[in-house]
Amino acid sequence: MHMLIELVLLVIGFAMLIKGADIFVEGAAGIAAKFGIPQLVIGLTIVAMGTSAPEAAVSIAAAFKGTADITIGNVVGSNIMNILVILGVTAVIVAVAVQQSTVRYEIPFVILVTIVLLVMGALDGKIGRLDGVILWALFIVYLIYLFLMAKHGREEEETQMDAPVWKLLLFVVIGAALIVIGADVSVDAASEIARVIGLSERFIGLTIVALGTSLPELCTSVVAARKGNADLAIGNIVGSNIFNILFVVGTTALIIPVPFNPAFVIDTAVAIGAAVLLWICVFRKKKLTRPGGILMLAAYAGYFAYLMMK
Repeated sequence: MHMLIELVLLVIGFAMLIKGADIFVEGAAGIAAKFGIPQLVIGLTIVAMGTSAPEAAVSIAAAFKGTADITIGNVVGSNIMNILVILGVTAVIVAVAVQQSTVRYEIPFVILVTIVLLVMGALDGKIGRLDGVILWALFIVYLIYLFLMAKHGREEEETQMDAPVWKLLLFVVIGAALIVIGADVSVDAASEIARVIGLSERFIGLTIVALGTSLPELCTSVVAARKGNADLAIGNIVGSNIFNILFVVGTTALIIPVPFNPAFVIDTAVAIGAAVLLWICVFRKKKLTRPGGILMLAAYAGYFAYLMMK
Protein backbone atom coordinates (compact mmCIF):
# COMPACT_ATOMS: atom_id res chain seq x y z
CA MET A 1 0.00 0.00 0.00
CA HIS A 2 2.84 2.38 0.91
CA MET A 3 4.56 1.72 -2.45
CA LEU A 4 1.26 2.29 -4.32
CA ILE A 5 0.79 5.69 -2.62
CA GLU A 6 4.34 6.71 -3.58
CA LEU A 7 3.73 5.67 -7.22
CA VAL A 8 0.52 7.76 -7.32
CA LEU A 9 2.40 10.75 -5.88
CA LEU A 10 5.13 10.25 -8.52
CA VAL A 11 2.53 10.42 -11.33
CA ILE A 12 0.89 13.53 -9.78
CA GLY A 13 4.31 15.19 -9.52
CA PHE A 14 5.10 14.43 -13.17
CA ALA A 15 1.71 15.85 -14.27
CA MET A 16 2.37 19.10 -12.36
CA LEU A 17 5.83 19.37 -13.94
CA ILE A 18 4.51 18.95 -17.49
CA LYS A 19 1.67 21.47 -17.09
CA GLY A 20 3.91 23.90 -15.19
CA ALA A 21 6.58 23.77 -17.91
CA ASP A 22 3.99 24.50 -20.61
CA ILE A 23 2.65 27.58 -18.78
CA PHE A 24 6.15 28.73 -17.79
CA VAL A 25 7.51 28.65 -21.37
CA GLU A 26 4.49 30.54 -22.69
CA GLY A 27 4.95 33.30 -20.11
CA ALA A 28 8.75 33.53 -20.47
CA ALA A 29 8.66 33.62 -24.28
CA GLY A 30 5.95 36.29 -24.15
CA ILE A 31 8.00 38.48 -21.78
CA ALA A 32 11.03 38.13 -24.06
CA ALA A 33 8.98 39.30 -27.04
CA LYS A 34 7.31 42.15 -25.11
CA PHE A 35 10.55 43.76 -23.97
CA GLY A 36 12.70 42.90 -26.97
CA ILE A 37 14.91 40.64 -24.83
CA PRO A 38 16.46 37.76 -26.80
CA GLN A 39 14.88 34.37 -26.04
CA LEU A 40 18.38 33.07 -25.30
CA VAL A 41 18.81 35.55 -22.42
CA ILE A 42 15.39 34.60 -20.98
CA GLY A 43 16.39 30.93 -21.30
CA LEU A 44 19.74 31.52 -19.59
CA THR A 45 18.19 33.47 -16.70
CA ILE A 46 14.48 33.23 -15.77
CA VAL A 47 13.86 29.79 -17.29
CA ALA A 48 17.21 28.34 -16.13
CA MET A 49 16.83 29.65 -12.58
CA GLY A 50 13.17 28.61 -12.40
CA THR A 51 13.87 25.07 -13.53
CA SER A 52 16.95 24.87 -11.24
CA ALA A 53 14.90 25.74 -8.16
CA PRO A 54 14.31 22.03 -7.35
CA GLU A 55 18.09 21.36 -7.45
CA ALA A 56 18.69 24.30 -5.10
CA ALA A 57 16.00 23.20 -2.64
CA VAL A 58 17.02 19.53 -2.68
CA SER A 59 20.78 20.21 -2.42
CA ILE A 60 20.57 22.69 0.46
CA ALA A 61 18.09 20.49 2.34
CA ALA A 62 20.29 17.41 1.76
CA ALA A 63 23.38 19.23 3.06
CA PHE A 64 21.58 20.19 6.28
CA LYS A 65 20.28 16.62 6.71
CA GLY A 66 23.84 15.30 6.35
CA THR A 67 23.14 13.38 3.14
CA ALA A 68 26.07 14.97 1.26
CA ASP A 69 26.12 12.35 -1.49
CA ILE A 70 22.66 13.52 -2.55
CA THR A 71 23.84 17.19 -2.59
CA ILE A 72 26.74 16.69 -5.01
CA GLY A 73 25.14 13.71 -6.76
CA ASN A 74 22.00 15.73 -7.45
CA VAL A 75 23.92 18.61 -9.09
CA VAL A 76 26.46 16.51 -11.02
CA GLY A 77 23.81 13.93 -11.98
CA SER A 78 21.39 16.66 -13.09
CA ASN A 79 24.05 18.34 -15.24
CA ILE A 80 24.91 15.04 -16.95
CA MET A 81 21.22 14.27 -17.45
CA ASN A 82 20.44 17.80 -18.67
CA ILE A 83 22.86 17.47 -21.58
CA LEU A 84 22.89 13.79 -22.46
CA VAL A 85 19.24 12.90 -21.79
CA ILE A 86 17.24 16.13 -21.99
CA LEU A 87 18.99 17.70 -24.98
CA GLY A 88 19.32 14.20 -26.43
CA VAL A 89 15.57 13.55 -26.23
CA THR A 90 14.74 17.09 -27.41
CA ALA A 91 17.06 16.75 -30.44
CA VAL A 92 15.52 13.38 -31.36
CA ILE A 93 12.05 15.01 -31.34
CA VAL A 94 13.05 18.25 -33.12
CA ALA A 95 16.37 19.77 -34.25
CA VAL A 96 17.52 22.44 -31.78
CA ALA A 97 19.13 25.59 -33.21
CA VAL A 98 22.07 26.95 -31.22
CA GLN A 99 23.15 30.60 -31.19
CA GLN A 100 26.71 31.65 -31.99
CA SER A 101 27.18 33.10 -28.48
CA THR A 102 26.17 29.78 -26.92
CA VAL A 103 28.81 27.92 -28.93
CA ARG A 104 31.46 30.59 -28.40
CA TYR A 105 30.92 31.53 -24.75
CA GLU A 106 28.24 29.68 -22.77
CA ILE A 107 29.10 26.02 -23.48
CA PRO A 108 32.84 26.64 -22.88
CA PHE A 109 31.86 28.38 -19.61
CA VAL A 110 29.90 25.27 -18.56
CA ILE A 111 33.02 23.19 -19.24
CA LEU A 112 35.18 25.66 -17.26
CA VAL A 113 32.97 25.79 -14.14
CA THR A 114 32.60 21.99 -14.11
CA ILE A 115 36.40 21.65 -14.22
CA VAL A 116 36.61 24.17 -11.33
CA LEU A 117 34.14 22.05 -9.32
CA LEU A 118 36.17 18.89 -10.04
CA VAL A 119 39.47 20.51 -8.97
CA MET A 120 37.89 21.94 -5.78
CA GLY A 121 36.40 18.60 -4.79
CA ALA A 122 39.45 16.50 -5.70
CA LEU A 123 41.94 18.72 -3.85
CA ASP A 124 40.63 18.39 -0.29
CA GLY A 125 37.60 16.13 -0.50
CA LYS A 126 35.08 18.88 0.17
CA ILE A 127 33.55 22.06 -1.22
CA GLY A 128 34.28 24.53 1.59
CA ARG A 129 33.23 28.12 2.28
CA LEU A 130 36.19 29.58 0.35
CA ASP A 131 35.18 27.42 -2.61
CA GLY A 132 31.64 28.77 -2.21
CA VAL A 133 32.99 32.35 -2.41
CA ILE A 134 34.91 31.51 -5.61
CA LEU A 135 31.84 29.87 -7.18
CA TRP A 136 29.71 32.91 -6.28
CA ALA A 137 32.34 35.27 -7.76
CA LEU A 138 32.12 33.32 -11.03
CA PHE A 139 28.31 33.49 -10.79
CA ILE A 140 28.45 37.30 -10.53
CA VAL A 141 30.71 37.40 -13.61
CA TYR A 142 28.12 35.26 -15.43
CA LEU A 143 25.28 37.60 -14.39
CA ILE A 144 27.23 40.63 -15.67
CA TYR A 145 27.70 38.85 -19.01
CA LEU A 146 23.92 38.17 -19.17
CA PHE A 147 23.15 41.81 -18.32
CA LEU A 148 25.33 42.98 -21.21
CA MET A 149 23.63 40.44 -23.52
CA ALA A 150 20.18 41.67 -22.49
CA LYS A 151 21.20 45.31 -22.96
CA HIS A 152 22.42 44.50 -26.47
CA GLY A 153 19.24 42.53 -27.20
CA ARG A 154 16.95 45.46 -26.41
CA GLU A 155 18.44 47.33 -29.34
CA GLU A 156 16.98 44.69 -31.67
CA GLU A 157 13.54 45.04 -33.26
CA GLU A 158 10.75 44.29 -30.80
CA THR A 159 8.00 41.76 -31.47
CA GLN A 160 4.76 42.68 -29.72
CA MET A 161 2.51 40.11 -28.01
CA ASP A 162 -1.25 40.53 -27.48
CA ALA A 163 -1.23 39.29 -23.87
CA PRO A 164 -0.65 41.98 -21.17
CA VAL A 165 2.58 41.86 -19.15
CA TRP A 166 0.79 41.07 -15.85
CA LYS A 167 -0.78 37.98 -17.42
CA LEU A 168 2.59 36.78 -18.79
CA LEU A 169 4.21 37.31 -15.38
CA LEU A 170 1.36 35.39 -13.77
CA PHE A 171 2.01 32.51 -16.21
CA VAL A 172 5.69 32.51 -15.19
CA VAL A 173 4.85 32.50 -11.45
CA ILE A 174 2.14 29.81 -11.70
CA GLY A 175 4.30 27.70 -14.03
CA ALA A 176 7.34 27.98 -11.74
CA ALA A 177 5.22 27.09 -8.67
CA LEU A 178 3.83 23.98 -10.39
CA ILE A 179 7.36 23.01 -11.49
CA VAL A 180 8.86 23.36 -8.01
CA ILE A 181 5.99 21.64 -6.17
CA GLY A 182 5.78 18.91 -8.83
CA ALA A 183 9.53 18.29 -8.62
CA ASP A 184 9.39 18.16 -4.80
CA VAL A 185 6.56 15.60 -4.82
CA SER A 186 8.29 13.54 -7.56
CA VAL A 187 11.69 13.52 -5.83
CA ASP A 188 10.26 12.55 -2.43
CA ALA A 189 8.23 9.72 -3.97
CA ALA A 190 11.06 8.46 -6.21
CA SER A 191 13.60 8.58 -3.36
CA GLU A 192 11.27 6.63 -1.05
CA ILE A 193 10.66 4.00 -3.74
CA ALA A 194 14.42 3.71 -4.35
CA ARG A 195 15.17 3.30 -0.64
CA VAL A 196 12.52 0.60 -0.24
CA ILE A 197 14.15 -1.27 -3.14
CA GLY A 198 17.55 -0.82 -1.43
CA LEU A 199 19.56 1.46 -3.74
CA SER A 200 22.62 3.44 -2.47
CA GLU A 201 22.46 7.17 -1.59
CA ARG A 202 25.02 8.01 -4.30
CA PHE A 203 23.04 6.08 -6.92
CA ILE A 204 19.80 7.76 -5.80
CA GLY A 205 21.45 11.22 -6.02
CA LEU A 206 22.98 10.62 -9.45
CA THR A 207 19.89 9.02 -11.02
CA ILE A 208 16.52 9.14 -9.25
CA VAL A 209 16.88 12.57 -7.59
CA ALA A 210 18.82 13.94 -10.58
CA LEU A 211 16.04 12.81 -12.92
CA GLY A 212 13.35 14.23 -10.64
CA THR A 213 15.00 17.64 -10.33
CA SER A 214 15.84 17.61 -14.07
CA LEU A 215 12.24 16.92 -15.11
CA PRO A 216 11.46 20.67 -15.23
CA GLU A 217 14.35 21.14 -17.70
CA LEU A 218 13.13 18.17 -19.76
CA CYS A 219 9.52 19.39 -19.89
CA THR A 220 10.54 23.02 -20.52
CA SER A 221 13.08 22.19 -23.24
CA VAL A 222 10.83 19.81 -25.18
CA VAL A 223 7.85 22.19 -24.96
CA ALA A 224 10.02 25.19 -25.95
CA ALA A 225 11.57 23.34 -28.91
CA ARG A 226 8.18 22.09 -30.15
CA LYS A 227 6.75 25.63 -29.92
CA GLY A 228 9.64 26.94 -32.01
CA ASN A 229 11.40 28.64 -29.10
CA ALA A 230 14.70 26.78 -29.67
CA ASP A 231 16.79 29.44 -27.92
CA LEU A 232 14.76 28.84 -24.76
CA ALA A 233 15.43 25.09 -25.03
CA ILE A 234 19.23 25.26 -25.34
CA GLY A 235 19.54 28.35 -23.12
CA ASN A 236 17.51 26.62 -20.41
CA ILE A 237 19.90 23.65 -20.27
CA VAL A 238 23.17 25.59 -20.55
CA GLY A 239 21.98 28.21 -18.05
CA SER A 240 20.66 25.58 -15.68
CA ASN A 241 23.99 23.69 -15.64
CA ILE A 242 25.89 26.92 -14.89
CA PHE A 243 23.33 27.86 -12.23
CA ASN A 244 23.48 24.38 -10.64
CA ILE A 245 27.24 24.57 -10.05
CA LEU A 246 27.77 28.26 -9.31
CA PHE A 247 24.60 29.11 -7.39
CA VAL A 248 23.36 25.78 -5.98
CA VAL A 249 26.75 24.32 -4.92
CA GLY A 250 28.17 27.79 -4.16
CA THR A 251 25.25 28.75 -1.90
CA THR A 252 25.19 25.34 -0.19
CA ALA A 253 28.96 25.55 0.50
CA LEU A 254 28.59 29.06 1.98
CA ILE A 255 25.94 27.75 4.40
CA ILE A 256 27.67 24.47 5.26
CA PRO A 257 30.82 22.79 3.81
CA VAL A 258 29.85 19.93 1.48
CA PRO A 259 31.94 16.71 1.53
CA PHE A 260 33.02 15.56 -1.94
CA ASN A 261 33.05 11.75 -2.18
CA PRO A 262 36.14 10.55 -4.19
CA ALA A 263 33.74 8.52 -6.35
CA PHE A 264 32.30 11.81 -7.64
CA VAL A 265 35.60 12.57 -9.42
CA ILE A 266 34.59 10.16 -12.19
CA ASP A 267 30.99 11.48 -12.26
CA THR A 268 32.17 15.10 -12.51
CA ALA A 269 34.61 14.07 -15.27
CA VAL A 270 31.60 12.55 -17.10
CA ALA A 271 29.76 15.90 -16.68
CA ILE A 272 32.76 17.64 -18.31
CA GLY A 273 32.76 15.04 -21.10
CA ALA A 274 29.01 15.57 -21.68
CA ALA A 275 29.52 19.34 -22.11
CA VAL A 276 32.47 18.74 -24.47
CA LEU A 277 30.33 16.28 -26.50
CA LEU A 278 27.56 18.91 -26.79
CA TRP A 279 30.13 21.47 -27.95
CA ILE A 280 31.49 19.10 -30.61
CA CYS A 281 27.96 18.23 -31.83
CA VAL A 282 26.93 21.88 -32.35
CA PHE A 283 30.29 23.50 -33.20
CA ARG A 284 30.02 23.34 -37.01
CA LYS A 285 26.31 23.48 -37.88
CA LYS A 286 25.14 25.57 -34.86
CA LYS A 287 22.34 23.02 -34.52
CA LEU A 288 21.78 19.91 -32.43
CA THR A 289 20.26 17.35 -34.80
CA ARG A 290 18.80 13.84 -34.37
CA PRO A 291 22.15 11.97 -34.86
CA GLY A 292 23.71 14.15 -32.13
CA GLY A 293 20.73 13.44 -29.85
CA ILE A 294 21.05 9.69 -30.43
CA LEU A 295 24.80 9.87 -29.68
CA MET A 296 24.08 11.69 -26.39
CA LEU A 297 21.45 9.15 -25.33
CA ALA A 298 23.88 6.31 -26.15
CA ALA A 299 26.56 8.04 -24.03
CA TYR A 300 24.15 8.27 -21.09
CA ALA A 301 23.21 4.59 -21.51
CA GLY A 302 26.92 3.75 -21.18
CA TYR A 303 27.25 5.93 -18.06
CA PHE A 304 24.13 4.40 -16.50
CA ALA A 305 25.52 0.91 -17.15
CA TYR A 306 28.70 1.97 -15.30
CA LEU A 307 26.64 3.16 -12.31
CA MET A 308 24.71 -0.12 -12.21
CA MET A 309 27.96 -2.07 -12.05
CA LYS A 310 29.38 -0.03 -9.13
